[in-house]
Amino acid sequence: MNRVPELRGEHLRLRELRAGDHEPFARILTHPVLTRYLGTDPMDESQAHDAFARSLAQPHADPRRRYTLAVRTPQDDRLIGTVGLLVEDYGSNAMLTGLVLLPDAPVQGHAHEAGRLLMAYGFGRLGLHRIWAGHRSDHHQMPQVMHAGGLRPEATLRQLFRTKGCWHDVTTYAAVAPEWKLQATAAELDVMDGAARPGPSGTGALGHVLAGAG
Repeated sequence: MNRVPELRGEHLRLRELRAGDHEPFARILTHPVLTRYLGTDPMDESQAHDAFARSLAQPHADPRRRYTLAVRTPQDDRLIGTVGLLVEDYGSNAMLTGLVLLPDAPVQGHAHEAGRLLMAYGFGRLGLHRIWAGHRSDHHQMPQVMHAGGLRPEATLRQLFRTKGCWHDVTTYAAVAPEWKLQATAAELDVMDGAARPGPSGTGALGHVLAGAG
């Protein structure tokens, strides 16, 4: 089993999904506003359940290519958002994806920290060299989130995906390990260097990656 240890930042934590995360996870995937920029139309309850089952099963994959983690606060273990990493089948590259917080999440304004923690894990424990991300080009709040995450703008991919009958352009960003490490925080360097140790193996057998650009 390939489980990610809890990743600790200043304002939030990342951990593996658990069976008890089903309700808030499904709330994200069925919400018409929260899914608006994720590259997928809102799911119904059955589709969200199946997506959660696939995500919960990710640590059992060998090799593991998909990482969908729960965002929580330092004081409360409840899922308040998600963030994902999709490792490509070639090279040392991965896509940061599915970063979203519930509307009532107490860590609003710190979403970039979730991305940074997962990037630190990717550059460190997973040995990745390049991580990229993207957002719908009309999502005007995301450039500052990308910049805060240490990602540099690269290109615009025209009409990359289609939701609600419309095609959408995606603006892409990327970071490479040697450059990103120079601006990493102490906590992020600890994650890169493997200071965070794997927790106990989970028993869940349910699981999804929020395959969106937003």
